[in-house]
Amino acid sequence: MLFGSVAAANEPCSGKKGGINHCQGSTFICNDGSVSGSKKDCQTYMGGVSLMGSTSAEMTPTTSGSCSCDSGTYCIGPRGGHFCLTDDGSKSYLRK
Repeated sequence: MLFGSVAAANEPCSGKKGGINHCQGSTFICNDGSVSGSKKDCQTYMGGVSLMGSTSAEMTPTTSGSCSCDSGTYCIGPRGGHFCLTDDGSKSYLRK
């Protein structure tokens, strides 16, 4: 059954992230409130099926200062990194 374990490790939001919560454009939002580092396109991967309040809009930089991953916005760090805040308040960096 090693094959099943290896295949599961290659899925977006696997492991401690708890699975896919919804899509924010092409970005996977995981059940733990973080974003997935997957290179896959969420909307394509999910076959166009909406999950729990998903939206087709891509994540955008915040103008209000709130950059929760669930809000669909992200902050830009002092060195140009794009991140959003998970449910527990830690940073989750977006792929460039």
